[in-house]
Amino acid sequence: MRHLLIVCLLVFSYQIKAQELFVMTDPASNIPAGSITVSDMNFFQHEKNGNLNYHNMPEVMWGVSNKLMLRASGFISNTGEGWEAEGGSLYAKYRFFSVDDMHSHFRMAFYAKYSLNNADIHQDEIETMGHNTGYETGIVATQLINKVAISSSISYERALDNKPNYEFPAAQSNSAMNYTLSIGKLIHPKKYTSYKQTNINAMIEFLGQRLNGNGKSFLDVVPSIQFIVNSQARIDLAYKQELYSTMYRTAPNGFLLRLQYTFFNVTN
Repeated sequence: MRHLLIVCLLVFSYQIKAQELFVMTDPASNIPAGSITVSDMNFFQHEKNGNLNYHNMPEVMWGVSNKLMLRASGFISNTGEGWEAEGGSLYAKYRFFSVDDMHSHFRMAFYAKYSLNNADIHQDEIETMGHNTGYETGIVATQLINKVAISSSISYERALDNKPNYEFPAAQSNSAMNYTLSIGKLIHPKKYTSYKQTNINAMIEFLGQRLNGNGKSFLDVVPSIQFIVNSQARIDLAYKQELYSTMYRTAPNGFLLRLQYTFFNVTN
């Protein structure tokens, strides 16, 4: 946790500008009410044994209201003997607090996720997005000032057995606390003239976890670039790099590519 506090102090000592859209984490805001968003995340990871594995995570999101958002995700990978559908998850986020001003807003939201996974359990890290059966619940706060966005979250995550064949190892910690810090900057355009302008956002995110049972932890950094096309299509490019770790992780580093498209006013 001390590593994250040092990062926070460094970040707040500089003036930055950003937009409230992040690659690895969700802000406290939701997708527009009545909209449907489809997304496909592709993650190419470098395994410590020298192999390159691939995870594909298709998603569908629904803006139920301006406060509630739902998301369904699937998990597909080539880490076994060929391509395998390993499971999926359901996610809900509820925005319970919002203060909106002329050029800024501050928002807070609760979120919860439940995942099913049938893959083998092969590392200390708990990750219910693609690896572990289990659940996660947390809170996220996001501050937007002009083109500046800073978002942070803390959550509790619990791993269960990966049925039907893999029990969670008794020697490992089955719960963890997660913490994130995300900072972004809108770098283009400098001035808006049309909603059809392509937005380019640069950002950096810090992802940390501490296992409750044994105190093992890690901290990752994820620099990324994001393109918003015609206010509907989104392309994310990112690289995740481990800064430090005291736990066993099979593939902590890798590239991410996400393609996303939003259909507005579908359910209004």
